[in-house]
Amino acid sequence: MNTSDASIPDLSDMRPDDWVEHWLPRAWGPYARLCRLDRPVGTWLTLLPCLAALVQAADGWPTVWRLFIFSLGALLMRGIGCTINDICDRDIDQKVERTRFRPLTSGQISLKNALYFLLGQLLVCAVLLLAINAYSRWLAVLLLPIVAVYPLCKRFTYWPQVVLGIGFNWGMLMAWSDTRNIVPLAAVAMWVGAVLWQVGYDSIYAYVDVRDDKELGLHSTAMRFADKGKQWISGFYIATIVLWVYSGVALHMAWGYYLILAVIAGHFVWQMRLFNLARPDQNFMLFRANIWVGVLMIVAALGGTVLG
Repeated sequence: MNTSDASIPDLSDMRPDDWVEHWLPRAWGPYARLCRLDRPVGTWLTLLPCLAALVQAADGWPTVWRLFIFSLGALLMRGIGCTINDICDRDIDQKVERTRFRPLTSGQISLKNALYFLLGQLLVCAVLLLAINAYSRWLAVLLLPIVAVYPLCKRFTYWPQVVLGIGFNWGMLMAWSDTRNIVPLAAVAMWVGAVLWQVGYDSIYAYVDVRDDKELGLHSTAMRFADKGKQWISGFYIATIVLWVYSGVALHMAWGYYLILAVIAGHFVWQMRLFNLARPDQNFMLFRANIWVGVLMIVAALGGTVLG
């Protein structure tokens, strides 16, 4: 990929002038980048739907302790996922302009040290399990193989975004299991909606990398959708709204929930109006804009409970 092309955004994982470079000890920087502390968009997209589920499960304000545990868990699980991804993709990343400076593939961290770092993150997560109930611990254990298999999916299926969406939003199920000791059908529907939402927005992101993926023989929904990406992604977004409306009705959400869902639907329409296969820079902006959907999910949950 020729990053000098003005139509392609600068997505390099190495930012010489960021906070990692300025504030962390030099020896810590590569590990911060390995777990993507310097690129928090994915962490927010993991955490925000989980927080919305906590509000719904608590029928109002969740406890501060539960907010802390689930926030730390989202941060750690995203870091674990990124570490596993870079370990599996260390040879592929060398051949991609955007990723060739990542710590593991560029030699800043050895494979052995990356594995030690992964183990350390897993041990901290294991300690966090003591703070949640038994039902949620089993769900957390079930999440690990999903996180581990995701980097391999793009080698044999055009649908790795589905696996990613399942893992990213798993905390929504755990929010219910830990708060209510049950995961009702409406909560599962809310989670499925979030998975489909992620398939949509991560497909937008996948179009940014589609040229590299083709050269390397990798797969993604963007390659499956090809020039029909707008139709496919619109379909996933419509299904998301339908499932979230159903969940709201089943959970007896107040009118404020549906008002904010209408705002989210309008945001999806805005995304699809701007989505352009020929504008990867614009598509990357649209991907990042989904943080606002996560924020609106929390507002909707509050509107349906506390403010209802």
